[in-house]
Amino acid sequence: MFLFYFFHLISSQIPEGFVRLKDIDSTILQEMRYAQYHNFVGRPIKGYLLEECVLTIEAAQQLAKNQKEAIKQGYLIKVWDCYRPQKAVDDFYQWSLNDNITMQEEFYPGEQKELLFDHGYIAKKSGHSRGSTVDLTLVPYHPDKQQEYKPGDQLIPCFQDNRFKDNTIDMGTGFDCFDEKAHTYCGDLTIEQRNNRDQLLTLMQNFSNYIDEWWHFTLINEPYKNIYFDFDIKD
Repeated sequence: MFLFYFFHLISSQIPEGFVRLKDIDSTILQEMRYAQYHNFVGRPIKGYLLEECVLTIEAAQQLAKNQKEAIKQGYLIKVWDCYRPQKAVDDFYQWSLNDNITMQEEFYPGEQKELLFDHGYIAKKSGHSRGSTVDLTLVPYHPDKQQEYKPGDQLIPCFQDNRFKDNTIDMGTGFDCFDEKAHTYCGDLTIEQRNNRDQLLTLMQNFSNYIDEWWHFTLINEPYKNIYFDFDIKD
C-alpha cells in the first residue's frame, strides 16, 4: 500500500521541480477553467488564485515537444487544467455535498450530482495534484475567437453540436463533460470526431490517457507518482 504525502507550502514560490508552462513554451494556449466561472462548479476553485498552468519540469518539457509537432500539423495545444492543489480536490468534494446544481445543464445534464464521485468523474485524490497530469485539446493554428462565457448565460449540454463554442477542433464534447460520450473510445462519434481524438492520442503518446476523459493525460514516468502537492497557484 502506497504512503501518500501532502505538501502544504505557504511560500509564493513554485517548489523545486515545478515550472510555469509559459516559461517553457509560451505558444501553448491556456484557458484555466478552474480559475474562472466556466466550470462544473460555477466559480473559481480553491487554490486557483491565478490563471496559470504549472507543471513538473518533465511534463512541461514534454508538452513543449508535443507542441512543436502539433504546429507541424497545423494546430496548437490548449490546456484547461494542469497542476491542481489538493485543496481544490477537497473543494470539489465539499461542493458535491451541497445542493448547488447551477452548471448541471452544461456539464452533467444526464448525471445526478451526488453520484459524480461514484461514477468516476471526480476523485478525492487526483493525478493533477502530482503535477504531471494535464487536461488539453487542439485548436487550429489560427484559432477563431472563442465565445465569451458570462455567469448566467444559457447553458447547453456539453455533448450537443450547438454546445459552447470554445474554438477547439471537434472532439464530440466540451471539456469536463460528465457523460459517456466523453469516454475516449466512445462509439457514438462522427468520423471527424473519431479522427480528431485519434490525432490527439497520437500526439500525446508520451502521456497516458484516462479512458473516461478524452482530454486527460498523465506523463508516462511522472516524477512524483505518490506525492500529492497542495501549494496555491499564485504570483
